[in-house]
Amino acid sequence: MPSGALVRPTGLLSGYTPLVGTYDEAFELDGSVRAKARGVVSRIDSLSRGEFRERKGLAEDTLLRNGVTFAVYSDERSGVERVFPFDLIPRIITHDDWRHLDAGLRQRIQALEAFLEDIYGQGRCLFEGVVPRDMVEASSGFLPQVKGIRPPGGVRIHIAGIDIIHAPDGRFLVLEDNLRCPSGVSYVLENRAVMKRIFPKIFEEARVLPVVDYPLRLVGALASLAPNGRDDARVVILTPGPFNSAYFEHSFLARRMGCELVEGPDLFVSDDRVWVRTTKGAQRVDVIYRRIDDAFLDPDAFRKDSVLGVPGLMRVYAEGNVTLANAPGNGVADDKAVYPYVPDLIRFFLDEEPILGQVETFVCARPEECEHVLANLGSLVVKAVDEAGGYGMLIGPQASKKELKEFAARIKMSPRKYIAQPRIELSTSPTWTGKGAEPRRVDLRPYIVSGTQRWVLPGGLSRVALREGSYVVNSSQGGGSKDTWVLGAAPGEAADGGL
Repeated sequence: MPSGALVRPTGLLSGYTPLVGTYDEAFELDGSVRAKARGVVSRIDSLSRGEFRERKGLAEDTLLRNGVTFAVYSDERSGVERVFPFDLIPRIITHDDWRHLDAGLRQRIQALEAFLEDIYGQGRCLFEGVVPRDMVEASSGFLPQVKGIRPPGGVRIHIAGIDIIHAPDGRFLVLEDNLRCPSGVSYVLENRAVMKRIFPKIFEEARVLPVVDYPLRLVGALASLAPNGRDDARVVILTPGPFNSAYFEHSFLARRMGCELVEGPDLFVSDDRVWVRTTKGAQRVDVIYRRIDDAFLDPDAFRKDSVLGVPGLMRVYAEGNVTLANAPGNGVADDKAVYPYVPDLIRFFLDEEPILGQVETFVCARPEECEHVLANLGSLVVKAVDEAGGYGMLIGPQASKKELKEFAARIKMSPRKYIAQPRIELSTSPTWTGKGAEPRRVDLRPYIVSGTQRWVLPGGLSRVALREGSYVVNSSQGGGSKDTWVLGAAPGEAADGGL
C-alpha cells in the first residue's frame, strides 16, 4: 500500500469518530489512521468483539489478582479500595516525539533543581526579580527550615512526575510539575506486564521501548546519593501505612526495588544517624524514599502531632547523614502559582529557550489577573495551587451558576490560593466503552529519575477520562489508565518483546 494512502479500520475499531478540535493520538480528523499508529491499530482492529472482550476480562482478572488498587477517600464508603481502571487500547508515541519530550523534560528538571538550590541558598533569582519573593515565601511548599541545607549530591528532585498534554496543534505542553511524592509509576509497570501477555506479537513488531527496569534504575540512583558513598547503601521506603491511597504502589516498589518498606515507628535516630529495627538488630539507614508529606516527616521539626514520621530526622538530614528523596521543601517548585515562571527560570539558570511549552496561566495573587479571572470565570479552569488529584478545581464551562458564585467568593477571600487557565483541549485516544471504541481525553505523566545521572522512563502513565465528555483524568475522579507505547526503538536500543 502506498505510504500516502488513507487507511481506515474495517473491524473492531470501525466507526471510530475523532472529536472535532482535538488531537487524536491514533486517528486523523477524517477517520483515517495516523501513519504512526497503523501497525498497532490494524492488529487490534483485526480482533473480533468476542476476542477483545475475552482479553479485556483476562486483563481485569490479572490486575485484580495482583491487587492493583487505589483508595478513594471522597467515596461514600471512605477509603474504599477499587481496582484501577485500565483500557486495553494503548496510547501511541513515536520515537521522534519521545526524543523531543525526553530533551524537554531533562531541561525542565535541571532548571527546577537549580531554582530549589538557589531559593534555599543565595536567592539570586529572587534578588533579580525572576520570581517575586513574596510568591515563593508565601507558598505552602516553601520550608524556611531547610534554608542553607544542601542535600547529599546536591540533588533534591530524585523522582519527578511531569504532567503533559498534547494540544490541538500537535504541541506537547507541560500542564503541571509533581516534585514531592509523585505517584502512579506502579500502574505503568503493571499495565505493561498485562499488555505483554495480552498482545505479545504486537510488542515484537512495534519495538516498544521497555519500562521494566524502572525499579532498578530508581534504587541505583538513590543508592548513588547515599551520604557515606557506600556500595552497600541501605535504602528504605517510608510509607504512612496500609490506609494510604497509594499503599499498593509503596509495597509494589519495595518488592521490585529490593528495599524494606517501613513506617515511622520502624525508624529511630541515635548518634546523629537514622536506624531501622530489624530481626538482626538496628541497622543504619542511608537513604529514605519517603512517601509521606513534609509536615509529617519529623514531629520535632514540623507537626508535633505526627505519628507517621521520625523524631530527629530533620536534624540528621541537616547534618548530611541521611538522604531524603524527594527533598523536603520541593513543594515550592511545583506550586501552581510558581509554574508560570518556569520558562523564565529555564532562561535564567540555563541560558536556553524552553523546549516544551506550557499553558497560559493567570495568577490570582496578581490583582489585575485576578480581576480578569473573576470577569471570565465561566470560560476558565480554576485550580487551587496546593491541591492535587482533581480536587479544588472548577471547570468554568461545565459549572453551574451556584458553583461559579461560590468559587468567585473563594478567590476573593484567598487569591493567592488560586490560578486559572483557559480550557485546553486534551488529546484523545481510542478507548473501549460499552458501545465500542470511542475517543476519550488523555494526559501523560512521564517519570524522571535523578541520581548521579538523570534518566527518563520511556512513555509514562497515560491517564484517561473514562466518562464521556470529561476532562478529569484522575483516578479519584473517575479516570483510568492506558499503557503508553513509545514505538520504534532505534538500532542499539532495547525493546520490549513478547513473553
